[in-house]
Amino acid sequence: MILTVTLNTALDITYRVPALVPHASHRVDEVTERPGGKGVNVARVLAALGHESVVTGFAGGRTGAVLRELLAPLAPVDALIPIAGTTRRTIAVVDTATGDTTQLNEPGPHITATEWDTFLAAYEPLLREADAVALCGSLPPGVPVGAYADLIRRARAAGVPVLLDTSGEPLRRGLAARPDLVKPNADELARLTGTREPLRAAREARRRGAHTVVASLGAQGMLAVTPDGTWQATPPTPVQGNPTGAGDSAVASLLSSLVRSLPWPDRLTRAVALSTATVMAPAAGEYDAGAYGELLDRVRATPLHDTPAG
Repeated sequence: MILTVTLNTALDITYRVPALVPHASHRVDEVTERPGGKGVNVARVLAALGHESVVTGFAGGRTGAVLRELLAPLAPVDALIPIAGTTRRTIAVVDTATGDTTQLNEPGPHITATEWDTFLAAYEPLLREADAVALCGSLPPGVPVGAYADLIRRARAAGVPVLLDTSGEPLRRGLAARPDLVKPNADELARLTGTREPLRAAREARRRGAHTVVASLGAQGMLAVTPDGTWQATPPTPVQGNPTGAGDSAVASLLSSLVRSLPWPDRLTRAVALSTATVMAPAAGEYDAGAYGELLDRVRATPLHDTPAG
C-alpha cells in the first residue's frame, strides 16, 4: 500500500470557456468537479497504475462532503480526518482557444490543535501498513510549519521511504528531516536555494538533507540528482492543455517506480511521460492512457555525467 498525505485537500473545479477575456462575462461550456489536493490526485493516479493507495489528511464542511462523495466510488481508500472547518476549492479556468489555464486556489480551513493531534494518532497505524508515503501540498492554517519534518521523522522511524512535495518554509524544514525524495519545481528550488540554475539548486537541496532531488522544469522535463548520478528527461514535443495535476502524476509515477525498485533512468522517463499525458487529459487526477503509452517509447533520460554523490 502507498499512503498519500494531503493536509489541505480541495474540491477541484474546472471551467472550460471558449476564450478567457479579462473584465468580461463568460459562458462556461463545461464544468467538472474532482476530489483534489496534491496527495488525492497522486492516490488516484497510483490506483490507475495498479497500486493500492490510501488517502489521509483533512476534510470538512459542505465542500469536504462533496469531495468524499466523489472519492467514494474511486479506487483510493478514504482515511481522511473530519474537521469542523470547510475544505477549500480550487478553480481552473481553461481557455479552449489557446489551451491556457488560469488557476485560483483558496487557502484552506483552520485546523485546530485537537484535529492535528487526531491526525497524528491516525498517521502512525497507517504508516505500519505502507510501502511508501507521500507528503504533498500546502499546509492549511493552524498546522505547524514544521509538520512535514515531523511526519518525515515518523516515517523514517517506521522504516517507510518518504517523498516530500511542498514549497517554502515547509520544504526548507522538511529537508532537514532527510526525506528519501523531494520533488520541487524550478521556481520552488530557486526560492529555497537562491539560485535559478536547476542543477546547482538540486545539488544544494541534496546538501541540505534530501537523499534524492527530482526537479520539474516545465517544458524542459525533469532533472534527477541522485546518489547514483544525474539524469534529465524531456518531453519529445511541446503540449498544450490543463497542467493541473501534472506534477502530481509525476509524483505518483516516482512512487510507483520506487516500490518497484526501477533504475533511475526508467523512473525519470516514466515520470515525464505520465506528467505530459496528464497535461493532455481534461481534468486533474487523470491522464491520457494512449498518449502515455506512446510517450513511454519516445522519452529518454540523458545522463549529465554528474559525479555520483554519496
